Amino acid sequence: MRLQITRKPVKVYPDPKRVIARFFFNGEERAQQVIKMVLKLSKEEVFGLISPLLQEYSKRHRNITKILARHCKKVKYAIDSIGIDYEVLDKYQRLLIGSYFTHEYSIESAAFFNPSIVEDPDQTDLVEGEKRVIISFRAVGEGHISSVVFRRALLDRENNITISAAGNYIDEAEVIRNEVYTKSLFLKKAVDSKIDIEVLDEVGNKLNDKFDYALLRRIIIDSKSLQEDELKKLEYDKVLWLSDAYHEISFSRDTDISDRVIFPISEFERKGIEDARFVRFVNEDGSIIYYATYTAFDGSMIMPKLLETTDFYDFKVSPLHGVGAQNKNLALFPRKVNGKYAMLSRIDGCNNYLMYSDKLSVWDNPIKLQEPEFPWEYVQIGNCGSPIETDQGWLVITHGVGPMRRYSLSVSLLKLEDPSVEIGRLREPLVIPNKDEREGYVPNVLYSCGSIIHNGELVIPYGLSDYCSSFVTVNLALLLAKLKESETVS
Repeated sequence: MRLQITRKPVKVYPDPKRVIARFFFNGEERAQQVIKMVLKLSKEEVFGLISPLLQEYSKRHRNITKILARHCKKVKYAIDSIGIDYEVLDKYQRLLIGSYFTHEYSIESAAFFNPSIVEDPDQTDLVEGEKRVIISFRAVGEGHISSVVFRRALLDRENNITISAAGNYIDEAEVIRNEVYTKSLFLKKAVDSKIDIEVLDEVGNKLNDKFDYALLRRIIIDSKSLQEDELKKLEYDKVLWLSDAYHEISFSRDTDISDRVIFPISEFERKGIEDARFVRFVNEDGSIIYYATYTAFDGSMIMPKLLETTDFYDFKVSPLHGVGAQNKNLALFPRKVNGKYAMLSRIDGCNNYLMYSDKLSVWDNPIKLQEPEFPWEYVQIGNCGSPIETDQGWLVITHGVGPMRRYSLSVSLLKLEDPSVEIGRLREPLVIPNKDEREGYVPNVLYSCGSIIHNGELVIPYGLSDYCSSFVTVNLALLLAKLKESETVS
């Protein structure tokens, strides 16, 4: 007998009107030509062009003048290269130049899916039985570029879900590159990223055991200036791109969480940030920090990365290292297990693995935990977010891929003190695409990146057909009983 699930009458759809003003660059030579043409205009012509632009786009972007000024500053080197002193430009010239290097990007225009859900750090002013939550989504826009966006929601005592309205503006974070790198880890990740070994040897010989971004950038610029081979120059660029994998981002305090978008900033994630799995992590001293594993994609290579935050305003970003930090589907346990960090992964693209580590950034020695067993998961099995702790064991939401590439969601139960032991696994899917959910951007797909327990029910947000997102709930006690009754799969 199948477990009874309740599909919630709540769907979250992509909003093509949510746009962000992005820096746009079309090559240094063309940039110089555009700048020269702008500088030929009289002050009256400059003001006549920029004034209506500011009036029109101030209704679409928070502080558009600050955005345009920032984008102008990004091409300062091109201004300097044509013999113009950047400092002598008046504010309207800078704004107009900046506008030519700005374009709007609709971050949700194509798809809005693969949600994860965590408890909001702010639980004030609620009545008994309510919980405020933060839901992250994978938003896809023009060119199939993915970013991470957020919504705030409220679960009431019956687990009805109310999604707060999204704000009118989108805010891009300030990027802070003040990271001190460890040379051995940095060069190992560079090797994994298939950067030319001769270039890495040369750069590595000039680096200290610990170094910062400024030093690395000087070394790369000096080395490139001595290189005539364009392909070799690209390899030096890749080293600098890799350094962008380590950074901090900070959002303005006057933004709503729905205004904040984590957009790809480095070449190693230029094709998207995919499937963030957020988890509320409880440290051994009782303090709380939120982590998220996600996949950075450059069009051909996958790089697993880690976000960390305490408030969803400031985030630290870093790559994950080690044999186990490969492929997709990395999901961190919400606390240490027997004194070590624990992680699920799918390093071979087909099976679920378990890993332990003393360091959050390094993951080795993966142990195979689960492999496809049933017809609806013969192609692959993977996790759908971090394990959830219950008094009966670790609850793991899984996805399985079967015939016609149909994705289904199911559940497994792992032993609390030894998650390598599977107590039980549902022998049939918990959720499969119904006739109303199978059509979309990518048909026949259900997928989730994290669930939550509230008021005796498991609440699963899920993307349907990679187009929009919805929710289901299932009674936790009945689910655990069903799992404990099921025969353990070896």
